[in-house]
Amino acid sequence: MTRRHFFLGPLLARHAFSQQSKLPTFADITARSRITFKNEASLTSQKYLPESMCGGVAMLDYDGDGWLDLFFVNGAALEDPMPPGKQPDKSDPRYWNRLYHNNHDGTFTDVTEKAGLRGHSYGMGVAVGDYDNDGRPDIYVTNLGRNILYHNNGDGSFSDVTEKAGVAGAGWSTSACWVDYDRDGRLDLIVARYLDWDFATNIWCGARKPGYRAYCHPDQFKAVSHLVFHNNGDGSFNDVSKKCGIAMSPGKGLGVAMNDFDVDGWPDILIANDSFPQQLFRNNRDGTFTEVGLKSGLAYDEDGNTFAGMGLDFADYDNDGLPDVFIDALGSQKYALFHNVKAGFEYVTQPTGVGGISLQHSGWGTKFFDYDNDGWKDLFVGQGHVMDNIELTQPTLRHLEPFLLMRNVSGKFQDVTRQSGDAMIEPRAARGVAFGDLDNDGFIDVAVNCNNRPAVILRNQGANGNHWLLIDTTGSTSNRDGIGARIRLVGESGLEQFAMVSSASSYLSANDKRVHFGLGQDRRARLLEIHWLSGIVQKLEGVAADQILKVTEPKP
Repeated sequence: MTRRHFFLGPLLARHAFSQQSKLPTFADITARSRITFKNEASLTSQKYLPESMCGGVAMLDYDGDGWLDLFFVNGAALEDPMPPGKQPDKSDPRYWNRLYHNNHDGTFTDVTEKAGLRGHSYGMGVAVGDYDNDGRPDIYVTNLGRNILYHNNGDGSFSDVTEKAGVAGAGWSTSACWVDYDRDGRLDLIVARYLDWDFATNIWCGARKPGYRAYCHPDQFKAVSHLVFHNNGDGSFNDVSKKCGIAMSPGKGLGVAMNDFDVDGWPDILIANDSFPQQLFRNNRDGTFTEVGLKSGLAYDEDGNTFAGMGLDFADYDNDGLPDVFIDALGSQKYALFHNVKAGFEYVTQPTGVGGISLQHSGWGTKFFDYDNDGWKDLFVGQGHVMDNIELTQPTLRHLEPFLLMRNVSGKFQDVTRQSGDAMIEPRAARGVAFGDLDNDGFIDVAVNCNNRPAVILRNQGANGNHWLLIDTTGSTSNRDGIGARIRLVGESGLEQFAMVSSASSYLSANDKRVHFGLGQDRRARLLEIHWLSGIVQKLEGVAADQILKVTEPKP
């Protein structure tokens, strides 16, 4: 008898309770929070492709006060057209990236100048991780052009250490992921890149009549290799993209996430590609990777077609101990949900309800997260078509779309967007989305960077009586963040859940690294089991619910 069947009884009982409970709603608290960030895409008549793609957002506790702060990535000024060889200009404060400090009272303060995080170049995404194990989160910003690594100085400021670290990269970088892929106790860096594109090679796409010029399809441009930087432990990194094998499989990458899909104790890398086969890089446990997207059943949809992979997550939605895959797409394609069956992945978009819900939608930032704390991971998708004139050519689709919230009911998904608050149904052009508990109340909140529009902060108003746990890991032998640690939780009722410590997933964005579990009616966890990357297994019993639990890896 498999674990999934063994626990089916308690899990169904859990949902019998949760369906009778009041479901949480989300409130738009952007104005109240005093966050005034507006994404400046610098739209032009040239339809430069990056205009439609930016930008990302991160939730991180940069000053170690126990409260999540917010960092937004911005575009830069473009000329119409861009002169040959000229770079986008970020000198105007309207185009700066922005860091907001959490004031612990629902408001935030812009501390960008003090922090030294204005940035340069046309911004895309952000990744957060403590690469030097000093206990403070560092920030990596991806750009169209040179990327930036900011070292956290511990006094509220950051230093640009890109040149010393050797992680500038080149070309068009999108999402990035901190991961200790060789388990040496130091975080390495995976950077997805999109296309072989620059302003000089921009071409006309769409009909040649007023209003019909379009952002080009990625088929018009060549795939490029992704980047891998190995951490040397002295503040520098080596570019091992070719040596590790990942550069041997070029892609058109927009999203990146990590998990251990075959549960062998070594983190694997998932990359969402736009109109190109999806990629899964299996960790060979010797510093190299093998691309197994096709072999594992992840590369294409059920009809053998590519789709516009943009945002993604890599997590266990059905509580069977195996991480599954969600990748969203453009309207008319359906979002892709792949169930991990250990021997590979099955495309389960239709039987889980995701296909019917998502057919006419276009998705970007996304995540599996338990918004109602019932023990089942739900799905949030930030939406909006990439084409700002899509209604002219496909009248059934929309450029501006509401958010999408799909509630997980025992492994099947229901669209609960319209019953989740007015803030959820306002049409927007969402791009990067980050997830975390901004007010430390045990219910996960959402921050959205909207293309060429103001940011949106959604507060999860919770109040449904369900319990929760937030696990804040600190490594000792493993990397300081505990990234890559696999956590198993067993509740009082027999509910079993699994998660991995990571800040990566979504689209261009970084989430709270603390691991959140909903517990439903359970007032404690019977068992909390942490498998650290060092090989140490730590067990805690009888853990009380409704707390932020700090767990430090024991010494060998």
